[in-house]
Amino acid sequence: MKAEFYDVKGRKKIDAEVTEKVKYGKAGRERYAFRGKTSDGRNLTRFVGKAEWDKAKV
Repeated sequence: MKAEFYDVKGRKKIDAEVTEKVKYGKAGRERYAFRGKTSDGRNLTRFVGKAEWDKAKV
């Protein structure tokens, strides 16, 4: 699955493959995110809503 991430170092939005879905925080205060990598190997994180996170097939 592809997603749009913001590359802070490159200061632009890029499309990258989602490598995993992660959940941060404690019960009742969770945050949902997609993780990806740039072509040169740097990590990317994009926070998303629960509905989009549940729908994603990774």
